[in-house]
Amino acid sequence: MTAGVKIDAVSQAFGAAKALDGVSLEIAAGEFVVLLGPSGCGKTTLLNLIGGFTEPTSGRVLIGGRDMAGIAPRDRPTTTVFQDYALFPHLTLADNVAFGLRMRGVAAGARRERAEEMLALVGLAGRGDRRPHELSGGQRQRVALARALAVEPDVLLLDEPLGALDLKLRRAMQDELKALQRRLGTTFVHVTHDQEEAMAIADRIVVMNAGKVEDFGPPREVYLRPRSLFTAGFMGEVNKIAVTDGQSALGPLVPGTGTLCIRPEAIGLEGGLKLGRAKVTDLAFFGAHIRAHAAMVAAPDMDLILHLPPETAVNVGDVLDLSARAHVLLTA
Repeated sequence: MTAGVKIDAVSQAFGAAKALDGVSLEIAAGEFVVLLGPSGCGKTTLLNLIGGFTEPTSGRVLIGGRDMAGIAPRDRPTTTVFQDYALFPHLTLADNVAFGLRMRGVAAGARRERAEEMLALVGLAGRGDRRPHELSGGQRQRVALARALAVEPDVLLLDEPLGALDLKLRRAMQDELKALQRRLGTTFVHVTHDQEEAMAIADRIVVMNAGKVEDFGPPREVYLRPRSLFTAGFMGEVNKIAVTDGQSALGPLVPGTGTLCIRPEAIGLEGGLKLGRAKVTDLAFFGAHIRAHAAMVAAPDMDLILHLPPETAVNVGDVLDLSARAHVLLTA
């Protein structure tokens, strides 16, 4: 089963500190939504409110149209996967996976059958008699997922579950998480501070800052057409050029007044927006691209960051005629 989640004007205060400030958000049934933001932005607080680990100071949390006020975590149609996995070291993998079913009074035979089914689902078939210390970090994460899914939640909550994994394993688990969610159709709400992880797995990203939602949309929209300067800067590197009535330090660029935001990969030798000549001051090869710094001839104090194709023949000291293929003008 699966269910949608509605956050209705939710605020959360801890003493004088406000963790959430009037947050409203709707997550459709079967969506994979990622709550993304820096430490202290309120994303984990919001996840805990959905899971019932705390109650909002004001506002409502609804799951499947039902108000969750006063409903304890164990009675909600949710389960949570935490970063530390919280597996019981003295129990076998099968018993770990079946723990929630045991608490619900499911018979031993049915528990074992369900545990083996869930272990197979996450690629650990036939390993039910092993114990957590025999597994790698990625395998323990799969067991935690299997345990959460065994009770058939309508909504699965994931609190930075990949944060302890190394880069290669984390990327592999991102692919597995997304494939698993598509197969099951369960609503996933995933917390992370990793922008690349969010874009890799989310149907929609919720960018949070200082207890509020800054942006909300598909990864492509949030990255290429951010709604705020905070989102533009948080979602990756961005060049910012001040524009007043169409004029900038580089001359006329685009109509309007605000901050022109251009991603490094959108700057190169071709494009519809002409930026002018620039002198390359630094280079670094990253495999998939060359990261370069370039000082604009018309405004030497303006340093732009470029991501050029790896085969580009460029050296420090070269003067390039730069253009941008994409941009957005933001006023806030």
